[in-house]
Amino acid sequence: MVRAGAERNEEPSDRVNTDDMIWIPGGMFRMGSDRHYPEEAPAHQVTVDGFWIERTPVTNRQFKNFVRATGYVTTAEMPPDPKDYPGALPEMLYAGSLAFSPLPRVTDLSDLSQWWTFMKGADWRHPYGPKSNINVLDHHPVVHISFRDAQAYAQWADKDLPTEAEWEFAARGGLDEAEFAWGDALTPDGAHMANTWQGAFPNQNLCEDGYERTSPVTAFPANGYGVHDMIGNVWEWTSDWWSSKHDADPAKPCCIPQNPRGGPEDASYDPRQPTVRIPRKVLKGGSHLCAPNYCRRYRPTARHAEPVDTSTSHVGFRCVVRPNRPQPIRELSEIQGVSND
Repeated sequence: MVRAGAERNEEPSDRVNTDDMIWIPGGMFRMGSDRHYPEEAPAHQVTVDGFWIERTPVTNRQFKNFVRATGYVTTAEMPPDPKDYPGALPEMLYAGSLAFSPLPRVTDLSDLSQWWTFMKGADWRHPYGPKSNINVLDHHPVVHISFRDAQAYAQWADKDLPTEAEWEFAARGGLDEAEFAWGDALTPDGAHMANTWQGAFPNQNLCEDGYERTSPVTAFPANGYGVHDMIGNVWEWTSDWWSSKHDADPAKPCCIPQNPRGGPEDASYDPRQPTVRIPRKVLKGGSHLCAPNYCRRYRPTARHAEPVDTSTSHVGFRCVVRPNRPQPIRELSEIQGVSND
């Protein structure tokens, strides 16, 4: 079980509203896993200080309020800069985002192009393409959000994005080393605890949990801390740079990492794409597309690398507040060097 951390301090900055946030007391836990995908290993001890985390992922309604207040334009709504994609055909440089759109019959699970399409006009307002909308999805998580977009919202709200360690600690709900955020059974007594995929992905979606795509952010039970949707529904951005594995436990107990911040930025580059070197951040939590036969990442320890310029129909985010530690204050134009002027 989780061991209580240092002196508890629940006082956020006076300028931050924590009314719909949950206090996570902090402590020591075993981060990662040696039983699943190689990037989750090795399991190792980590300590995090207490922090506040949003009770749910940021919703379409909340993101709409942010856009109305700031005039912000998301990455998916802006045509790519040709300088960032040398050799790309001009007709391919249009505003859009990756949307889940599987072929009628998928036979090769190693070929993601059989179910992901870079769709013109797909963005947070049009999650399934230009003819879709979010008119009845106010309480669903906002999607088609790049890392830059998530940072911009967090800055506007005087908050921050969680580190991977903070996110995983909160997702566990007080259950150290449990398989899932609610225990060791995926569906205890037949109950679905999160929005995931039932059936043979991507050809068969049984929707036994009641949802084909995203779900309202409180549709499933909260974990032991009272936090909803840490598992499934949408992947969530963290502030950590991607690394292909965790660091091992230190040789001495006195050197257990305190509030670790992930790998160095250099580790986020993909050597398989030497001409387009786009840094990647860590996503956590899995999504409604995670299935037993493919991407069993509906667990607190699971992690995924996502390029910072990429948005998809199954990635969102939530924010944190760290007490007595100033949140980063940056002009929107400074985030990832992109301006909305």
